[in-house]
Amino acid sequence: MTTATRAGGLALCLLLVAPDVMAAGNTDPDWPCIQRRTGALSAGVMWPHPLDPGMELPMGGNDVAAKLALRRVTEAEAEDALGSYLADHPGLGVDALGAIFLAAFARIDRDRNRVLDGIARYAHKQAALADRIDAAHAEMAALGAAKEPDFDRMDVLEEQIDWDERIYRDRERALTYVCETPVLLEKRAYRVAQMLLARVPE
Repeated sequence: MTTATRAGGLALCLLLVAPDVMAAGNTDPDWPCIQRRTGALSAGVMWPHPLDPGMELPMGGNDVAAKLALRRVTEAEAEDALGSYLADHPGLGVDALGAIFLAAFARIDRDRNRVLDGIARYAHKQAALADRIDAAHAEMAALGAAKEPDFDRMDVLEEQIDWDERIYRDRERALTYVCETPVLLEKRAYRVAQMLLARVPE
């Protein structure tokens, strides 16, 4: 079994197990996703060869790493770009390919961390909006129970509640996609590793 095959098998196992693990018992009040918020990604888990952050990128390596990291670039397009690059730069060894992987990984990890931070901020905004809706409902109930209800104020509150609840529901629907993004980025990092490992000289 080749190194690439072993790494690919490990990645596949991790990805198959991850959804069940992440869905179990999310206890972070600042995390609104079904998927559990995972810790930092580890390049060493995906790349079975020694990695040194000081490894020098081969000429053009940063450009191809950037293309490999972009999710809007399909896997087929990434494979083609990598193949073309390696055809123009024959003889690259495991260290050079590892340096390219590290450069792509760093970009993916940076984007993932930004998304994770954004989701946490999103959760705080949703919580604040939910509190605002609850407070408006409570005020509406109090006004309705008064001997002389303030109908003008009730009309304002009714309009505010309707608007806020609509925003809340729209955000909840968008959250499904947003919460999938970190997982998609993790999968992209594994796939980039597999693409490069498949080109490591025997």
